Amino acid sequence: MEICLFHYRQSTAVAAANVNLWTGAGAMLPLVGAFVADSFLGRYRTIVVASVIYILALGLLTISAMLNCQSNISMQSCSPSQLQVILFFFSLYLIALSQGAHKPCIVAFGADQFDGQDSEESRSKSSFFNWWYFGLCAGPLSALLVLNYIQDNLSWALGFGIPCSSLAVALLVFLLGTKTYRYKVKDEEKFSVSNIGNLFAKGAKYRQFVPSSKSSEGVHATVNEARSKQYEFLNEALLEKDDLEKYKDVSEVCEFEELKSLKDLFPIWATSLAYAVVFAQTSTLFTEQGVTMDKSIGSGFVLPAASLQYLTGISIILFAPIYDRIFVPLARTITGRPSGITKLQRIGIGMVLCTASMIIAALVERKRLQIAQWNGLAGLPHATVPMSFWWLVPQYILFGIADVFTVVGLQELFYDQMPSELKTIGLSFFLSIFRIGSFLSSFLISSIERFTSTGSRVGGWFSSNLNLAHLDYFYWLLAGFSMVEFLAFLYHANSYAYNGQGRSTA
Repeated sequence: MEICLFHYRQSTAVAAANVNLWTGAGAMLPLVGAFVADSFLGRYRTIVVASVIYILALGLLTISAMLNCQSNISMQSCSPSQLQVILFFFSLYLIALSQGAHKPCIVAFGADQFDGQDSEESRSKSSFFNWWYFGLCAGPLSALLVLNYIQDNLSWALGFGIPCSSLAVALLVFLLGTKTYRYKVKDEEKFSVSNIGNLFAKGAKYRQFVPSSKSSEGVHATVNEARSKQYEFLNEALLEKDDLEKYKDVSEVCEFEELKSLKDLFPIWATSLAYAVVFAQTSTLFTEQGVTMDKSIGSGFVLPAASLQYLTGISIILFAPIYDRIFVPLARTITGRPSGITKLQRIGIGMVLCTASMIIAALVERKRLQIAQWNGLAGLPHATVPMSFWWLVPQYILFGIADVFTVVGLQELFYDQMPSELKTIGLSFFLSIFRIGSFLSSFLISSIERFTSTGSRVGGWFSSNLNLAHLDYFYWLLAGFSMVEFLAFLYHANSYAYNGQGRSTA
């Protein structure tokens, strides 16, 4: 998207901010889509409706590209019309709307195909998340490496039209499997999204614990002790003096215990935001670094700048099978856990790798600035710095490996630890980490640009002339944030209680 915005004559900081704002605009949309799926339409119907909207949005995006300078091959030599700009951004935000409903539902619907009560299928479900992320990167990577070339050298309309047609075919294939899917039957007796607030309010109303009756003792024998001690006010809602008989059913007690997981997951959610801020840079500032560098491979091929961000996807494609088929079995022999390591341990390892990636990025950017200065290119914003793009490979690769640990770990955690009726909501919370991280990234970039800009160096750290900018300072700042985030994550993870288990050993 950012390269496309560059063709719309937007500056470095504005383009990066717009990318982050567009990504962040969907922060609440997954929650809306998940609410609709879990409360009304169901996951299957929501997927179908969202896919249709997605196809419509991509079709409009194709039309917006066709409106631009129809006599020219590319968009590089003309300014877009007002109609095109409006249609372009309307299409993008329509895509954000469709993604908000599609993303949490499709993952939850896929995980629902495994029976959690069956030990073999339960292990397969854990593996499913690894291979889901593998497919999520392998599919777009194989297509977009070609599409970026088509957009840069042939036609932007064709570059947008191909994914529109592909999604239409994908929807048809999905519909063909309708009769073979497992569907979750909605139980009207279980709690829903609409009464979560009522349950918490009821728990807050009672401050005196009432363990006197035999019924209350039976209730507490069924609950998870670690979590019960954390949230006794919710237990009090179960044991209201004059209404205890209403909550004698063990399944209702389990629902209250599941409800507590909502509050347990919030610190994990909050301490993952710094990771999401770094995540946003792989498609923005990392790409801008590559634009200024030598991207030639051999003597006749120049790699499109936008293709550099897919180095992260390549590392995920290579490492995800290694993690699932080699790392997990080896870790399983040591820990005895079916998944090798706990979900929280997996997330924490990724956070450490993320910090290392930002340190490497800062060092590489400092080296690029030095080479630009040594060659007298500091005042030439469009000059190619004689430094190969291969210098960027380590930071992309390392962050890709971090994704396999943290992103997949978070996704599995927020699905597995949510109440059975709110799995889609859980995955929408997971997605909101990265949406809000984009908002925070945009806020940081805008604020730092405002405070570091001067009359003699417009743009400061994010000058449109990257040879005068200081992205290295920003990367060091993010590395510091990531380190603080990891320490906070360790603190909360140490006291986290998994559903049906005791305290975490993370």
